Amino acid sequence: TLQWETLGRQFVEYEQVAPFLIPEEQQRRLMDFLPLFLKAWEQSAGVIVFPNIQLLASEVSKLLTKEIKRNLNGKPAEEARLALEKLLQQKGEAEDGHLLLKSVYLLSQTDLRTVWNIIGSGLPAALMQCLYLFFTFPLKKTSDDGEASEDDSQTQEMLVKIMLNMYREKQGVEELLASDKLQSLIIATASLWDQCSHLWKTPTGRVLRTISKAQTKTSIMYLQAVDCIKIAIQNLFKLSDTLPACDVCEAASIVLCFVKDSYPISSALLMEFENNDGYQLLLKILLRYERLQQNEGDPYLDEIVDMLTCLTTCGKTELKVSGNIVHPQLPHLNFEQTRSSGMTVKNLQAFQVLQSVFQKSNDQHLCGRILTAIATIWAWDTMNFFFLEWTLQPINQFTDIIHFKPPPVQIQFFKLVESIVLDLSYIPHEILRKIQYLIKENIVPFCTLTALQCLLSMTKKDLLFSDIFRDSGLLGLLLALLRKQAKILRKSAGTHLPDLEEGIKKEINAVMLKMVAALTVKSVRNTVVLKDYGMVPYIKIFLDDECYRSATLSILEQLSVISYEEYMSIIIGALCSSTQGELDLKLDLLKSLLRILECPKSHSAFRTCSGFNGLLSLLSDMEGALQDPPSGLWTGVGQNCILELVFYTLQGITAALHLDPVNSNFFQRNGLFEKMAEDLGSLGCFWMQGEWKTSLRLEKTRTFAEFLDAAFCSSEPFPAWLKNCLWILSFLDHMVRGTLHLETYFKERKTEIGEASRDDQEGLQAQEEHPVVFKRPGNKLPASAYRLWGNPEERGEMGDCAIVHPGAVCVMVRLLPKLYKEGHSQLSQEIQCAVVDHIQSLVKSEKSRQVMCGSGLLSTIITSCQDAFRNESHPLHLPLTRVFEKLASQAIEPDVLR
Repeated sequence: TLQWETLGRQFVEYEQVAPFLIPEEQQRRLMDFLPLFLKAWEQSAGVIVFPNIQLLASEVSKLLTKEIKRNLNGKPAEEARLALEKLLQQKGEAEDGHLLLKSVYLLSQTDLRTVWNIIGSGLPAALMQCLYLFFTFPLKKTSDDGEASEDDSQTQEMLVKIMLNMYREKQGVEELLASDKLQSLIIATASLWDQCSHLWKTPTGRVLRTISKAQTKTSIMYLQAVDCIKIAIQNLFKLSDTLPACDVCEAASIVLCFVKDSYPISSALLMEFENNDGYQLLLKILLRYERLQQNEGDPYLDEIVDMLTCLTTCGKTELKVSGNIVHPQLPHLNFEQTRSSGMTVKNLQAFQVLQSVFQKSNDQHLCGRILTAIATIWAWDTMNFFFLEWTLQPINQFTDIIHFKPPPVQIQFFKLVESIVLDLSYIPHEILRKIQYLIKENIVPFCTLTALQCLLSMTKKDLLFSDIFRDSGLLGLLLALLRKQAKILRKSAGTHLPDLEEGIKKEINAVMLKMVAALTVKSVRNTVVLKDYGMVPYIKIFLDDECYRSATLSILEQLSVISYEEYMSIIIGALCSSTQGELDLKLDLLKSLLRILECPKSHSAFRTCSGFNGLLSLLSDMEGALQDPPSGLWTGVGQNCILELVFYTLQGITAALHLDPVNSNFFQRNGLFEKMAEDLGSLGCFWMQGEWKTSLRLEKTRTFAEFLDAAFCSSEPFPAWLKNCLWILSFLDHMVRGTLHLETYFKERKTEIGEASRDDQEGLQAQEEHPVVFKRPGNKLPASAYRLWGNPEERGEMGDCAIVHPGAVCVMVRLLPKLYKEGHSQLSQEIQCAVVDHIQSLVKSEKSRQVMCGSGLLSTIITSCQDAFRNESHPLHLPLTRVFEKLASQAIEPDVLR
C-alpha cells in the first residue's frame, strides 16, 4: 500500500508539471514512471491501488498510439511490419514500445472505465492496422511458418488481449470506422487465407469474431457501404476452388459471423449475403468437405453448420403453412393449441443448404451434424417440425436415401424419426410408409435393422400402433418374412450357416420377432391375424435359439389369450422334447408357463395337455444330476442351475394345483405325488440304498428351521449333498402350504448380446440390446437367494400353518429314509429327526389333521419308515408314532388297517 501511495504522489507531480514540459520531456518522465508501476504491480500480486488509473491509461495509450503511427508513417507495408515487430518485441533490455504495450495490457484488464479511456486514445484503429500488417504480410524468415519464440508468443498474446478487451465494447468498434482497416482485414481473410501469416490466423479469427459480436448500426452501415460482404463472398468463391475445404471453412466462418451477429440489429448484411449467392457458396464449401479422420471433428465446419442453423430463424415474417394431419393420431397431440416460442423457421433458404448437403454428402461427421441441427431446430419450437415437413419435407426425403449413409448416420436418423412420435406425439404416416418399404426391400441389412428398432420403440409407446401397423400391412410383411426365415432354420437344423445365423441377419430376425410380440400384446385382433396366417407352427421353430426365445415366448403367451390349449400343447411339447443339456430352454419355458398359469382358466388346458406328466418327466430326466461329485453329462453344469430347474418345475406343478380342486384330485388320484417323490429321490443327493442305518445317540438336536439357517445363512460347513436335500425339502415345505409358486428363490438373469465385431455395425452400442446367451453364475448361490429362510426366531415352527397340498407332506415322508450319507451318520440322523419334528408341527392343529385325511400319509409312514416304526430304540420311532397317533385319531384309512 505504501508503494502505491508513493507512486500516486509521483504521478500527481507528473500531472502538475507535464503542461509546462516539451513533448520529449513528458515522454521521458512517463517512460521513467512505467517500470516503477510495473514493479509495484508484480509485487502486489496483480492488485492495483492507483487513484489516477484512468488518466494513466489515457496517457500511456496515447503514447503507444503515437509510437505505432511514427513507425508506420510513410513506410511500405513489409517495412512497416518489420518496424512494428521491432517496436513491440522485447529485445534484451526492455524497449519503450514493449514497455508501453505491457502497461496497456495490464491497464486494459482493470475496469470498464479504464478500457473506455484506452479506447478514446485512438489505439483501436492503430492496433487494427498492426493486426492487418501482421496477418497479411508474413515474415520471410522460416520461424513464421513454425513455432514462435517465447517472447514473440508473449507479445502476440498481449496485443491480442488488448484488442479483445477494446473490441468487445461498442465504442471500440465505432473507433475502428475512422480507418478502412476493418473492412480490409475482413476481405483479406477471404482472399489471402492461403498466403497470410500462419501464426496470425487464429488470433485474427478471435479478434474478428469479437468485433462481430459488438457490431453497431453504424458499423453495419459502414460495412454495407463498402460492399464488404459482397467482395468477401466473391473472393471466397475463388478460394473454394483451390484451397482444401477445411481451410475455406475457417475463412468463411469469419465472414458468416458478421452476417449472423448483425441480424438482430439490421438485416442489411444478411440481404447482401443472400443477394450475392452466399448460400450457394456455403453449399459449395460444405460439399467439398473431405472426410475427416474417425471421431475427429472440424470446429469451423461445426461453426458454419451452427450459424446456418441460427440463420433459419432470421426472417421478417413467420411461415404460414397449413397441412392436412392424417389420422389416426396420438391423443396427446393438440395441434390447435400449439404455441409459438418465437424461435420459428422464417428462412427456408438457409435450411435448404442443410437439406441439400445431407442429400448429396455421405460424410459421416457432416451428415451427423446436420441431423443434430434439425433436432435443435425442432427443440426451439415444436411448430418448426410442421413448418419444415409441410414445405421442404426434409425427413420424408431423407428416408428415401438413408440407406446410402454410414451406419452411425442411419442410427441418428432413425432416432430423430423416433423423437417425432416420442417427443412431439405426432404420427408421420407418410414417413412410416417409406420406412416400411425400406424394411420390405432390405437393401442394406443394417439400415433394415435400425428401421425395425425405430418402429419397435414407437409400437411400445402406444397401443394405437398395433392397429396402424396392422392396417398398413407391416404385421403381414413381418409374418411373411418370419415364415421364410423359419423354413430356412428348420431346413438347416444341425448345420452351421454363418451367413444366416451370425451377424446382422440374426439380429434382424430377433427384432422382427420383438416387433410381432409388441404388436400382439393386448391386441386380440393381431393375435388372430397371426393365427389365421398359419404362423403358429413357424413361430415355435424360433424357440430353440436363445436370442429369439424371449420374443417368441411373448408371442405364444399372447396366443394363449385365444387358445390356452394350443399354447399348452406347444410349451409342454417343447419341454418334453428338449434334451438333457438344454437347461436354459427348459427354464425359459417353465417361466413362461408360470406366467400363463397365473390365470385359473389355463389350469384345465394344462391338465388335458398332459402338463403334470410333462413336468414330472423333467425331474425324471435329471436322475443323478445332484450327485457329489457330478458325473457324465452333469459334470459341466452348475448344481444351482439344476436346483433352479427343480424349483421352477415344482413351481409349475404348484401353480397348476392352486385353488383348483379338479387338478388337485387328478394329481392325487393318479399317484403323481408318489411319482414326484420317486423322481426327487433319484436326483443324486438322496441316499439310494433304501435301508435305515443303526441308530446313534444324538449329541445335539436342531429344528428344521435351524438347519436351514445353519446351512445357508451361517459359516458352518455343510456337505453339498445335505444342502441340496435341504433346498428340495424347503421347496416341498412351501408346496405343502400352497405358496411355492409365489416365491422367488432365484433372481431373473438378463440376457445380453454376444460381442460380434462387424465393420458395418459401427455405433451399434446406441441400439437396443438383443438376447443371445445366458450367463449363469457359478455353483454357489448368492446369499440373497436364502432370504426366505428368515430368522429362526421369527420363523418359528409354523405349527398353525394351513396345509394346502397334503400330498407334498407324503413326498417329504417318502424322502425321509433317504436323508442319509455314509460318513455323515450323526448329521443324517439329526436332519431326519428335524424333518419328522417339522412334519409333526404341520399336523398339530385339528384343521391340518382334517386336511391330511385321505392323503395316504398314514400308509406312507408305515411303508416308507418301517424300520423306525418297528424299532422302539430308533430316535425317529417316537415322533413318527406321535404323527401317526394324531392322524389316526381323526380317521383310519382301510389300507392302514391292512
